Order: sequence, then structure tokens, then C-alpha cells
Amino acid sequence: MSSSEPMSPVPDAVDEEALARLRYRRALARKKRKERDAAGEIKELNITAMMDMMTILLVFLLKSFASSSAAVTASEDVRPPISTTRATPQDTIAVTITSKSVLVGEREVLRLVNGQLPAEALQGRLVLPLDARFKKEVEKLKYIAERNPQAPFSKELSVIADRKVPYDMLLSVLYTAGQNELENYRFVVLKKEGD
Repeated sequence: MSSSEPMSPVPDAVDEEALARLRYRRALARKKRKERDAAGEIKELNITAMMDMMTILLVFLLKSFASSSAAVTASEDVRPPISTTRATPQDTIAVTITSKSVLVGEREVLRLVNGQLPAEALQGRLVLPLDARFKKEVEKLKYIAERNPQAPFSKELSVIADRKVPYDMLLSVLYTAGQNELENYRFVVLKKEGD
């Protein structure tokens, strides 16, 4: 081979082919990277899901603002006495005495017999089923008070009683509450109209 002979065109073609492959690979890599980046983006907001979420939050907030443990459900069995007091109810353990039963919170603890406490449920003035339920409620409130200084155990009891409940029955319920450290009583009454 002499130096005057031209180089063969094959190496140039190989270089062009390798360059084209390299460009193709780079373009393919760029395309895959863009697809990966686009997969993580939120293209549009789903308004239905957002409205569902807002509705649930609204219902939760309305329920939490409107409810109170001292709220009295209207019932034919309970007609509290009427008073002119302006005191607002507190969140406490609530005992409800109707003409048919005794409830703590909303759970029936004792069914009355002919409007009286059954003799087998009494031990002197102590009402046994009510005593057991008060023990559980007081334990729960003490447990909460130990872990949350914002909610101390106040030793309070809200009494929601029908105006026709016999004094003797009311005395037995209050005695049972006193045996379970519930020393402060609040009687829930209806506010007199016009005040």
C-alpha cells in the first residue's frame, strides 16, 4: 500500500453507524426518563374524592361540636323537673333514672320492677348492678386522668331523673355513687320557658 492510495470508506460508514446507534440509545434513554418522571406527576385532581373527604370532615366536625355527654335525649320515660338555673351541663358520668330502668351513660344497668328497685339488686342502700357499672366508669376516668392532665377526674355525676322518681330510689342511687367516689352531683333539669 502506498501512501497515495485513499483510505477505504468502510471505517467512515462504521463511525456513522455507531454514531447513529449512540444517538438512538440516548434518545431512547431520554424518552424512558421522561416517561418515568411523568408517571409520578398528578395530571388532574379527582374532585369527587375530594368532595367525599370534605363531606366526611364536615360531618365529623359538626358531630363533635354538637354532641355533649350531658345531652339529654327526649323520651317519654324521662321528664326532668323544670328549673330557672342558668348553669350549663358538664361532661361527667351520667345516670338516668326512668320509670322503667336505670341507665349509666346509654347502657341499661337495671330494669325496675313496678317502678321500684328489685330487692335482689339491693344490699342495704347499695344497688349492686349500679355499683359494678360505676366502678368500671370511675376506673376508666381515672385511667384517662393519669395519662391526660387536661382531663382530671372530677368526681362528678350528672343525674337525669324523671320528676316522679321516688326520693328513696334517688337516695339509693346517690348512695351507690358516693361509694364509688362520685361525690358531686348535678341534677339535669329543663330550663323554664321564657327565661
